[in-house]
Amino acid sequence: MSRHEGALPAGLDEPVFSEPWQAEAFAMTVALHDKGLFSWSEWASTLSHAIREAQAAGDPDFGETYYEHWLAALEKTASDKGLVTRASLMSRREQWRLAAKRTPHGQPILLETAERSDDGI
Repeated sequence: MSRHEGALPAGLDEPVFSEPWQAEAFAMTVALHDKGLFSWSEWASTLSHAIREAQAAGDPDFGETYYEHWLAALEKTASDKGLVTRASLMSRREQWRLAAKRTPHGQPILLETAERSDDGI
């Protein structure tokens, strides 16, 4: 058994992640840590900072936005470590925004959808 298997508490009545992207962001964070790119104390500091910044900007902190803060911390960590540039993050974010805009409701959002230009966007 790996050190990650069986790590979740038993008897949960609801999913740990409400959206697939949250699980993916969590998994990416664990994978980057496992590669030795940052310590857990460094991660906790970055995540805490992201949460404080969001609260200062008006986040009511009811828990629904936790993984948005997690993602912000992941992006900052990846950028600070030179794994990705801010420009490439912004470009990818725009690609996902366009893909979501072009995807019919209820359908999976695929990044390839951002590359379509048949609607003049």
